Amino acid sequence: MEKIEIDAYRAQNGVKLSEKSTFEDFGKSDGELRKDLRKIRKELGDFQDTLYAHGKYGVLVCLQGMDTSGKDSLIREVFKDFNARGVVVHSFKVPTPRELKHDYLWRHYVVLPERGKFSVFNRTHYENVLVTRVHPEYILGENIPGIESVSDIDDNFWEKRYEQINNFEKHIAENGTLIFKFYLHLSKEEQRQRLLRRIRLKRKNWKFSPDDLKERQLWDKYQTYYEETLSKTSKDHAPWYVIPADNKKAARVLVASILLESLKMYKDVEEPELDDEIKANLEKFKKQLEKSAE
Repeated sequence: MEKIEIDAYRAQNGVKLSEKSTFEDFGKSDGELRKDLRKIRKELGDFQDTLYAHGKYGVLVCLQGMDTSGKDSLIREVFKDFNARGVVVHSFKVPTPRELKHDYLWRHYVVLPERGKFSVFNRTHYENVLVTRVHPEYILGENIPGIESVSDIDDNFWEKRYEQINNFEKHIAENGTLIFKFYLHLSKEEQRQRLLRRIRLKRKNWKFSPDDLKERQLWDKYQTYYEETLSKTSKDHAPWYVIPADNKKAARVLVASILLESLKMYKDVEEPELDDEIKANLEKFKKQLEKSAE
């Protein structure tokens, strides 16, 4: 796989999603893309082994996108070659009663990656400036002091939320969490086709919900708030990448490539040296084991 120009996909201030392509294939067939992914994810898995031995960084991968954008299958395919204990996936649904007893970031903070491991957020803390922005009535369930009705949720409220999220990410980045945020950029027509597929294919029926159609009607609102979110929260320590998602195979290769190329820049991530005394006696230990063979 040729080296990808990472910055071409990085979100900048004032991002306009209508100007971003939703399709990519890198001029390759499906088979070639699958082959590229196999190679990249093997290298990612090897890197995680070294990351674990190094023990100073954790990696947080955030995935956002409209319904059917391919988050689940991307996670399955990109992280397939990881040690099962080296990556943990968290899917954030509607907050539970216990979670609502805490601030909105709490449930995300408690599942941040341990040093040496990857955590993947399938939908993320950004739901709190996306879904709740489209449906501000959901905020009332958080029981925030001073917020008694939807009319109390003004522009200043959202600006503070962006500031809180940026501060949260800055704090964890400064304490050893490497943050990658991917927006899977799906076209409205491709979403329509994928929803139809869920209805037509019996084995996919379980994925379909009438609520998907209700949210689809709010497409333009979501696009507006995604643009604002990407613009306000893409930082050097926590960048957003806009990933063309109409072609799932290419999207997986792109996400995996961005992760691998970015992580390779951390030259300090290497396996620790053995203690000098142990290293000096390796041959002796080897002979002891050889002699003990039955």
